[in-house]
Amino acid sequence: MVILKRVKGATLMETLIATVLIMVIFVVASLILNNLFSNRIKHNTRSITAKLNEIEYLYINDKLSLPYHDDYDGWAIDVVQSKNQEEVNLRATKKHPSKTIEKLIYP
Repeated sequence: MVILKRVKGATLMETLIATVLIMVIFVVASLILNNLFSNRIKHNTRSITAKLNEIEYLYINDKLSLPYHDDYDGWAIDVVQSKNQEEVNLRATKKHPSKTIEKLIYP
């Protein structure tokens, strides 16, 4: 017959410590991922950028009269002729959180 050797297992204390370490690593990783995703959502300007591109297209094709003012999804959009009459200033401003996106159009 084969004689089985006894394999020394981990004690209860070692198992608890390993479990606590794994849990701490999991909590820290989940907090970091949560922070990254929430910042990504807060600072997403994709919709306002698309709206500004649409307004720029309308201006270039003479479908928009200046000065132009609009409110879009919490953003105040202003399109005005610059003082030197060579460029058009396209500005979107959001109050909370304070953010401004500017674009110059050279017709």
